[in-house]
Amino acid sequence: MRQMARLRRGAMTAALVTAAMTGALLTGCTGAGGAGGGATEDGRGRTQEPTPSQDATTSHGSVLAAKIDNVPAARPQTGLDAADVVYAEQVEGGLSRLMAVYASKFPKVIGPVRSARESDLELLRQFDEPTLAFSGAQHKLLPLIDKAPLHAEPPEQASAAYYRGTDKPSPHNLYLRPDRLMGSAPGSAALTTGFHFGAAPAGGSRETSRTVRFPAARFTFTWSESRRRWLVAMDGTPTVTTDGKTVAPATVVVQHVTVRSSQFHDVLGNNTPYTQTVGSGTAEVLRDGRVFHVKWARPSATSGTEFTTSDGAPMNFAAGQVWVVLAKA
Repeated sequence: MRQMARLRRGAMTAALVTAAMTGALLTGCTGAGGAGGGATEDGRGRTQEPTPSQDATTSHGSVLAAKIDNVPAARPQTGLDAADVVYAEQVEGGLSRLMAVYASKFPKVIGPVRSARESDLELLRQFDEPTLAFSGAQHKLLPLIDKAPLHAEPPEQASAAYYRGTDKPSPHNLYLRPDRLMGSAPGSAALTTGFHFGAAPAGGSRETSRTVRFPAARFTFTWSESRRRWLVAMDGTPTVTTDGKTVAPATVVVQHVTVRSSQFHDVLGNNTPYTQTVGSGTAEVLRDGRVFHVKWARPSATSGTEFTTSDGAPMNFAAGQVWVVLAKA
């Protein structure tokens, strides 16, 4: 079955590359990808259901990682509050994009879904053949995605799992129904991130707000004592989902990493940054209204990331959603 899937994805990749050369595929890394399965929805539950296809019912037993659009025109997002882990990465022009990882539960809808980057392949190696939901990629990157140890599921391959909404203009309106793509969620045991959860270590400093800046984007996390959570704001606007839920992780990690140029560019000629998540460095962990200065280490792509305090002990995260902002060192 795995060999058949590879052959199927290989054929799809060849078709996509050919389409790109003729202009049918969305050009560059900022392209929107293919259309969904014909249904429309505004992200608030009003749908017209298409007929499911065989492609949309596969279950892989690993995490679902979805690339989430994060420009102002894409907000508010849908299903972001249900992710176990949200990674924030820098993309072309200094903007940001999110990788939302789901294991414990699936929301009804996730989106808007956008295109993949080369960095995603390294980041996702820590999971056992994860499913990657994305809406296309720079055409030279497609062969690398096909060779990666993951299940690539763009709309062209699982059309019944995707649809175009009516709440936002294209390309910011592609949504995913995760249960049509994978069935049920695999469970928290699939989160092989290396994260440790438990009581906070001694020490740390009082911290009620932290802002992380990219060249053309910023994230602010403000501690809510009443909710015991960090309230997220992006580019100065509070982050809420389409159904009005505040996005509020229990733990925020500002991980300082190498961000270098890659071999890829977008349609405007902007270089695509490569965010390197294998290696070691420093980080700040925000939990319980405090900041802890820690070290991080990921010795290989197949390893999770270990965060340790100054005495070498594992840095425990608070139970709940984790945001990891991959900031340039």
